[in-house]
Amino acid sequence: MIKRFQAWLQQRGSRKPPELMPENIPQHVAIIMDGNGRWAKNRGLPRVAGHHTGMKAVKRVTIAANDIGIKVLTMYAFSTENWKRPKDEVDFLMKLPQEFLSIELNELIEKNVQVRMMGYRDRLPQHTVQALEEAIEKTKHNTGLILNFAMNYGSQRELIEGFRDITRKIEEGTLHVDDIDEDTIHNHLLSHNLPDPDLLIRTSGEMRLSNFMLWQLAYSELWFTDVYWPEFTERHLMEAVLEYQRRSRRYGGLH
Repeated sequence: MIKRFQAWLQQRGSRKPPELMPENIPQHVAIIMDGNGRWAKNRGLPRVAGHHTGMKAVKRVTIAANDIGIKVLTMYAFSTENWKRPKDEVDFLMKLPQEFLSIELNELIEKNVQVRMMGYRDRLPQHTVQALEEAIEKTKHNTGLILNFAMNYGSQRELIEGFRDITRKIEEGTLHVDDIDEDTIHNHLLSHNLPDPDLLIRTSGEMRLSNFMLWQLAYSELWFTDVYWPEFTERHLMEAVLEYQRRSRRYGGLH
């Protein structure tokens, strides 16, 4: 699969792509998809045009991730802070999951992709929730790449909600305070059924986490690029994975 993907990349460009090490593919890649608005502004287009074009990048990166053997791809689609944006822009963003899935769901099913959502359904319009839940239901038995949309997601809220659940269990007597450890916290996060990300990618040149998976990214490799999300291609994903493979993950120890 990796060789076919590399051959395809070579057809797209003149240079031969470097070789990926199939034994060291990141299991979970998380992406902060940034720069849609600036991409549009640079072209004299409205911000929503950038979001719409960015939707195409979601598809090509999903297919590429599946082809090279990534198991989980988490896309930061809408944060709990994004509600502060102008209403027209928020309304447009809320329609994108419905449009994306109506166009791409059949191909995702064919490619054995499983769709999931990580976030809070409150405040999300019914049509957004319905589109996501339909995709989740139709792909729940798929065993390939997990495409995990972080929608109305914020890590600080996630941690607060998790700590509240832990506190309730202590008050009920089902959990002792001395038994709280890293696994306890992990099991109370929205991503409890997923491995922590091995690699975080952020586009557009910004170098911050923006309230995204703060606990889960503790030992993730971080890769930043100046490329705006609508321009992010399969080759950029491969560059990020190659950089990941060049690094030594020590988890605080010595190798």
